[in-house]
Amino acid sequence: MDLVVLGTYNSLTEANLVKARLETEEIDAVVRSDDAGSMTPTLITVRGVQVLVRETDRAAAMDALERMLPAGD
Repeated sequence: MDLVVLGTYNSLTEANLVKARLETEEIDAVVRSDDAGSMTPTLITVRGVQVLVRETDRAAAMDALERMLPAGD
């Protein structure tokens, strides 16, 4: 199973909201972040928080995220 980065977000909260939305569409997602074991929380600010999905689910995941956006965004 190959995972691909769907998007990179500014916070764990934002990434977890995206993950939750995908899971309501029955798309499995994983949140990946690195803060050096909580020793350097600013790494999230620099590197961001990634949401990963199966490569085969990428198109459906993108469609689900587009439906989250208000019209015109």
